[in-house]
Amino acid sequence: MKVFLDTNVIVSAFGTRGLCADLFRLVITRYELIVSELVPEEAKRVLLDKFGLSSEDVQRIEAFLRSFRVVPTPTDTSGLPLDRLQDENDRKILAAAIEAEADVFVTGDGDLLALADQMTRPRIMDPRGFLESMLSD
Repeated sequence: MKVFLDTNVIVSAFGTRGLCADLFRLVITRYELIVSELVPEEAKRVLLDKFGLSSEDVQRIEAFLRSFRVVPTPTDTSGLPLDRLQDENDRKILAAAIEAEADVFVTGDGDLLALADQMTRPRIMDPRGFLESMLSD
């Protein structure tokens, strides 16, 4: 299964303990992790600015993320059903997940989660829902 993780999930996985850290470990051990090239850049900024991680730690995290499948961020999202998303980065990240043919897109972003009932692939799920569904299988 190809699992695309949004920036907020990755930041939580590295910046805190708990649900997202557990989810991240599950994904990298059982599934194919996919991120957009935009994700390591956003994660780097947030981990430095909001979580206060050292630049050395953030560089190691960025290198680790880039060791998985990193897909290009689409420059044109006009042909995709993303009109309801106001945030350009949200459109680009979801478009990258679609183009990468991810099976699941995991996010904590409410705007993206609001599209869950309109998307069949990738299936959009929140971290708790994804983790619970994977552990129950």
